[in-house]
Amino acid sequence: MTKIFIGVAWPYANGPIHVGHMAGCNLPPDIFRKYHRMRGNQVLMVSGSDMHGTPVTVRAEKEGMAPLDLARKYHEMNVKALKDFGIEFDVFESTEDTTHKAEVQRLFLRLLERKFLYEKEMELPYCPKCARTLPDRYVEGECPNCHFEKARGDQCEKCGKLMDPDMLIGLKCITCGSAPEFVKRKHFFFRLSAQEKFLKEWMAPMAHWRPHVLNFSKQYLESGLKDRPVTRDTTYGIEIPVPGHEDKRIYVWFEAFMGYYTMAVKWANGNKKKFESFWKNPECRHYYFLGKDNIPFHTIFWPAVLKSLDWGLNLPYDVPANAYLKYDGEQFSKSRGISIDLKDIVARFDPDAMRYFMATTMPENRDTDFTWDDFITRNNSELVATYGNFVHRALSFAQKNFGEIPAGTPEPEAAVEMNKALEEVSQHLEKCEFKNAIKRAMELARFGNQYIDAKAPWRQLKESREACASTLYTSICISKALAVMMAPFMPFSSQRLWEALGEPGKVLDVKWEDALVPLKSGLKLSEPKPLFRKLELGETDKLEAKKEDQATESAPAGSLEKLDLRVGEIMTANDHPNADKLVVLTVDVGGETRQLCAGIKKQYVLEDFPGKKIIVVCNLLPAKLRGVISEGMLLAASEGDVVSLLQPPADAKAGDRVDGTAVAPQITINDFAAHPLQIGEDRNAEYMSPGGQHHPLTVGGKPIGTDKNVGPGAKIK
Repeated sequence: MTKIFIGVAWPYANGPIHVGHMAGCNLPPDIFRKYHRMRGNQVLMVSGSDMHGTPVTVRAEKEGMAPLDLARKYHEMNVKALKDFGIEFDVFESTEDTTHKAEVQRLFLRLLERKFLYEKEMELPYCPKCARTLPDRYVEGECPNCHFEKARGDQCEKCGKLMDPDMLIGLKCITCGSAPEFVKRKHFFFRLSAQEKFLKEWMAPMAHWRPHVLNFSKQYLESGLKDRPVTRDTTYGIEIPVPGHEDKRIYVWFEAFMGYYTMAVKWANGNKKKFESFWKNPECRHYYFLGKDNIPFHTIFWPAVLKSLDWGLNLPYDVPANAYLKYDGEQFSKSRGISIDLKDIVARFDPDAMRYFMATTMPENRDTDFTWDDFITRNNSELVATYGNFVHRALSFAQKNFGEIPAGTPEPEAAVEMNKALEEVSQHLEKCEFKNAIKRAMELARFGNQYIDAKAPWRQLKESREACASTLYTSICISKALAVMMAPFMPFSSQRLWEALGEPGKVLDVKWEDALVPLKSGLKLSEPKPLFRKLELGETDKLEAKKEDQATESAPAGSLEKLDLRVGEIMTANDHPNADKLVVLTVDVGGETRQLCAGIKKQYVLEDFPGKKIIVVCNLLPAKLRGVISEGMLLAASEGDVVSLLQPPADAKAGDRVDGTAVAPQITINDFAAHPLQIGEDRNAEYMSPGGQHHPLTVGGKPIGTDKNVGPGAKIK
C-alpha cells in the first residue's frame, strides 16, 4: 500500500469555477485520486477557495460588495458545483479557515526565526486619484516579454512570466486608468536566493516531470533567483504576526500554497502521527495539480519554503501542470470574464459527458481549444455510438433472449484484451497520462463492438444457444471491466452500469483488479437504459463563453464597461425591402461604416436621418432582420407612443465613445437587456448599476440627451 498526497491549486473565490479550471487542475487530480483509492492506496487530497487574492477585492469593488461576502458567495457556489461534477476532496476549505490562518502565521514566524524572512524598503505603485498603493492585480500594462497588452502586476497570464509592477510598459491603475506614481514602503521579503543551489540539485533528477514543467522550471532557475516580497499594503487577508504591521497583510501568493500544509493539519485534527504519515514519510509521494501559470510557485517557491522551514517535510514528487484550455484562442479567465461556468454545465448535461470530453482533450502538454462542436461530436460518436452502444447491445440482447446473465466463462481472446487494457490504463494513470488512459479504455469498448459483430449472437441464437450464451456472457464481462476502468473518469455512468449488472455497492469502492473478476451468472436482468444520450446541435447555444473586459477608465461601479457605445453619424437611410416598420441605415461610427436595421419608421421620416448623430451599440452580435444584416443597434428612449433617439453632445464626433464604455467582446440582445438604461430626473440618459446607483451617460464628460421630449424613467433600448 502506497501513500499519495495530492495538492490542488486553490481557485480564487471571485467567480464561478469554469471549464478551464476543471480541465486544467480539478478533473486530473480527481481521476488520479479515484484510481489510487481503487488500487488500495491511502490518498489525501486537499484544496480550498482563495478568498484573499486581489482578484477577489477587484471583483468585490465592481459588484459593490465586501470582499469576504463576495468570496463566501462564490465559495459556496463552487463547492456545490464541484460536488455535482463528481469532484471529491478529503478537505476543501478556504483561506478564511481558522486552522489555515493560525498555521500560516506559525510558518511565517518559523521562517522569520530562521532568518529566511527580512524587512527592506521597496517601491510600490501609488494612485493619487484613488489615494492608495496598488497591489498586483490593481495595475496592468504591456508585458515586456511577449507584449501582451493586459499583463498584470504579478504575472503575465499569456506567457507566464512573473512580474513586478515597474516592469510593465504603460503601467496604469485598473480602477481609474491613471498612471501611478511610485512610493517607498517597508515590507517582508522571502530569501529565495538562498535556496538556489539546493533547488538546482533537487530538480536535477526530475526526469519524470512533464517536459514543459521541467524546462520552464530550469529556465527560471538559470535566470537567477531574486528575493520576493511576502507582505503587502492592505487590511484584507491574514494578519502579520509581528507588532507594528497592522496596516499590512501576508501576500496571497505566499499564503495560498501553504494551504496544502494547513489543510493536512486540519485533516489530522491534532493527531501528529496521522499528519506525519503524509508529510514526513519518505514513502509518501506528493503530487501537485495546477495550471501552467502556477508552475514556478510549485517547483521553485514552495519547495524553497519547505526546505527553509527545516522540519523534514516532504517535497513535491511530481507537478503535472496542465497547459491552458482556451476558447476561441483566448485563455479561460474569471478575472477577464471569459468563462463557461461549471454550474451551467451540470445543470444542462450529464456531468460524465463533459468529464469524458475534458479527459480526452485535456491540455496536458500544450494548449488546446474548447469547442462545442467537438463536445457534441465526441459525445455522440464515442460515448453514445461506441461505449454506450456496446453495453446496450450486450445487456439488451441478453435480457430479451435469456432474461438473466447467461452462464459461461470469458472467451480467451476477450480475457487477454481485458487484461491488457486494465494493465495499460493503469500504466498511463500512474504517470498522470490521463488522455492516453481514457483512450486505451475506449479501445476496449471498440473491441467489444467488434467482438459482438464477429460472433453475431443473433445468428448464434438460431444455431447454438450455448454459443450465444458464451458470447453474451463474455460481452457482459467486458462491460463490467469497462465500468471499473471508466469509474475514475466517469463515476456517474459507471455506477449506473454497475447497478445494471447487478453488482452491489459503489463501483468506486471496489478494487481495481475486480474489473477482471468473472460475473455471477443467473442474475435477472431488467430492461437496460442507455448510458448516454445523443446531443443535438443547438443544445449548447445558450452556453457560449461569457466574455467581459475588465473595468476601464471612468467605468462606474457595475458592468457598463461590457458595452461598446459610440457616437454614430447617419450617412444614408432607406426603406427596408421586406418590413414596413424598419429602416435601413448606414452609419459612420468612427473609421468604419455599419449597416443598422431600426424599427422607427413610424416615428421618423427618411429625410430626418442623413447627418443625424446617434448612439450605437457597436459590440452587439450581427443579426439578420427580415433578410437584411444589422451590425449593431441605435439607442432610443420610449414613453408610450413617443420614441426619441438619444442625442449626443453637439460637439461629439463619429466614433467618440460613451464615457465608461470600451472596446468589448460581442454580446447578445439579452446581454444588452441586462444593462438598465433610462432617462433620469434631469431628462438626460443614465445607467443604473446593480446596487441601484444612477450614473449619467456622457461623452467627453457632457450629458447625452434626447431629440424629443420624454419624461424621467423612460426606458432606453
